[in-house]
Amino acid sequence: MKLEFLSALCAILVSIKLTTADPNECELPHGLREEIAQYQPVVDSIFQHIVSGEYAGKTWQSLLEFTDRFGPRLTGSKQLEDAIDFAVQEMIAEGLDNVHTEEAIVSHWQRGREWAELVEPFQKNLPMLGLGKSVGTAPEGIRAEVIAVESFEEFENFTADQVEGKIVVFAPAWVGYGPTGRYRYDSPSVAAKKGAAAVLIRSMTPFSIGTPHTGTLAYDPEVRRIPAAAITVEDAMLLLRKYRRGDKMVIHLKMDAMNLDPTISRNTIGELEGHTFKNTSVVVVSGHMDSWDVGTGASDDAGGVFVSWKAVTFLKAMGLRPRRTIRAIYWTAEEQYLEGASEYERQHSEDEKNEFNVFFESDSGTFEPTGLDFSGNSDAQCIFAEIAKLMTGYDEFTFTEGSVGSDIGNWVRR
Repeated sequence: MKLEFLSALCAILVSIKLTTADPNECELPHGLREEIAQYQPVVDSIFQHIVSGEYAGKTWQSLLEFTDRFGPRLTGSKQLEDAIDFAVQEMIAEGLDNVHTEEAIVSHWQRGREWAELVEPFQKNLPMLGLGKSVGTAPEGIRAEVIAVESFEEFENFTADQVEGKIVVFAPAWVGYGPTGRYRYDSPSVAAKKGAAAVLIRSMTPFSIGTPHTGTLAYDPEVRRIPAAAITVEDAMLLLRKYRRGDKMVIHLKMDAMNLDPTISRNTIGELEGHTFKNTSVVVVSGHMDSWDVGTGASDDAGGVFVSWKAVTFLKAMGLRPRRTIRAIYWTAEEQYLEGASEYERQHSEDEKNEFNVFFESDSGTFEPTGLDFSGNSDAQCIFAEIAKLMTGYDEFTFTEGSVGSDIGNWVRR
């Protein structure tokens, strides 16, 4: 139901005419509210077909079959490229327009075998996941004393002599993915500047049940690279408590991670051509095809891919043709710092930037749909809020101005 609702939502929003309002007022231009209201029968038909009609459950079933077939899709892996080939073949079979791929040079990181163990003052396995792009340890691993801190500010109080050769554990309080996430990105270089041997960070999640989360780090090019991994919330807080009590702790960390030469991947594109503004105004719906290697990549972000994909497919199957071309893009290498989306922007932004009308992305997890995050001027916001009123039965649907999906963020900043 959730995926079908999101598919219907994307289909509705991208099939409706979007016009920029008078910049001097927030009120909709004369006649626009009535024009939007005229789409109510079309909206009702889309909902009926996708949510409860012949397409009900199709998005979910397609997602299930896709993740079962290809599993995790780490950038640089055969699974990812096979999944891209499959998407191209399926979109062609569904009759979508201009189906193709566009190459992007992307990072190629391999996890290898890895483990961590607390060996003093007692033995305890520490579930861990190396962070994307982390370097590995020497073959024998790293066996070192532990320093545990809650914040970068607390770490500033340590001298280089105190940090040299140690494993530094960062256990920040959770205040949200954005502000807390900087510990994942920056901790390796912050610790390495003072001579740390490795870094372990609290998993970037508000809670866990013995489960760490991976993600990409960011090395300062002027600082020595050290191994970095995430550990569970429970273990990070345990190590912080014990360190503050004055307990001496030693951890043995082993990581076979490798950064290989960059490789070629592809952004995947399919369209439903517009009948009025075929090449002059494009609405993009998107998600990212790649995933981390330790799960199925269903919620992050095959769900977003299929929400975007099937919205276009279902409009095509219903015989609906929008005014503007709808372009479904399945980005590659999002988890590797948006490498696929950044390459697409470089290839298209200069000559074509004025043709892009709206960008959508689903990459916040395919959970219970409650609303849209939005970034744009006040006129566009008025128009989207008016369109949202067409979704009968979803009166509490929210429309929030703020940050938007990661891959389309570059376009917002233009």
